[in-house]
Amino acid sequence: MRDHPTIQDIREAQERLKPHIKHTPLLRAEKIEKAVGCQLYLKPETLQITGAFKIRGALNKTLSLPREEIANGIIATSSGNHAQGLAYAARMLGVKAILVLPVTTPKIKIANTQALGAEVVLFDGDNAARWKRVYEIAEENGYVPVHAFEDPLVMAGQGTIGLEILEDLADVDTVIVPMGGGGLISGIATAIKETKPSVRVVGAEPALTPKYYHSRLNKERTSLPLLNTIADGLRLSVPGRNPFPIIERYVDEIVLVEDEHIVQGMRALAKDAKLIAEPAAAIGIGALLAGVVKVRPDEKVCVVLSGGNWDLCDLAEVYSAGE
Repeated sequence: MRDHPTIQDIREAQERLKPHIKHTPLLRAEKIEKAVGCQLYLKPETLQITGAFKIRGALNKTLSLPREEIANGIIATSSGNHAQGLAYAARMLGVKAILVLPVTTPKIKIANTQALGAEVVLFDGDNAARWKRVYEIAEENGYVPVHAFEDPLVMAGQGTIGLEILEDLADVDTVIVPMGGGGLISGIATAIKETKPSVRVVGAEPALTPKYYHSRLNKERTSLPLLNTIADGLRLSVPGRNPFPIIERYVDEIVLVEDEHIVQGMRALAKDAKLIAEPAAAIGIGALLAGVVKVRPDEKVCVVLSGGNWDLCDLAEVYSAGE
């Protein structure tokens, strides 16, 4: 199969997913507009069934597989949101799900994954080491691995967000998307650029994990030391192999956002938009508040809020520190 999704793949994914997921609303965030200097719209995947966008890709992939192929179960590793999406898909299809999660995964993501009936294996190691363990377990037990961002059907599922944005705001000028492994922005950028090439697509990456930013500068996938960032969902040391060429083709800009501005984004979303967003989801607002994305007052900017699954005690600490 191809290593990238086509616009047709994304349209087919939209039809496949329609009965099972939410078409999340597009919300005008007028109270934040003065601070960011543009007309601001939010795409809150925080309101999705599992609290994050990952259910789109996980469901699109699993619904595309023959039932007999996944009879023994499906397996993946994740920072937490892909785990919940895959666990939901497995429960819906009546198959087993095994998720290998980092020991640093927020407790709420572990609890939510288990509550959906999945088996959770905690593992102390980076993304590459976790995937090595996933493939070992899969081979031993006949499970089907579902990659969070390398799989083109997963990317196509995430790309349905792009189609929804264009349906709900046809004259959008700029779309800002968080960048972790790259599956989300690969799908969205393909959907947008293949439908309306004039729309600017901006990727927002934590300054502490600037893998795509430096890979673009170096014109090749570049591995960097893995540093801690508050945006745990975007914490990877190397770009995805399949997303990288898609991002190079379709993403107009990649910007870096400091953790302090990500936190400011979280606070602004809670205070002025009444939305709870995990740090990874707030990075686009943080980019606008920091001024690293140049915008005009009349520009219609849509920020994708990728998820809202974060421990409440940590959220409380972030919010109270801003008082």
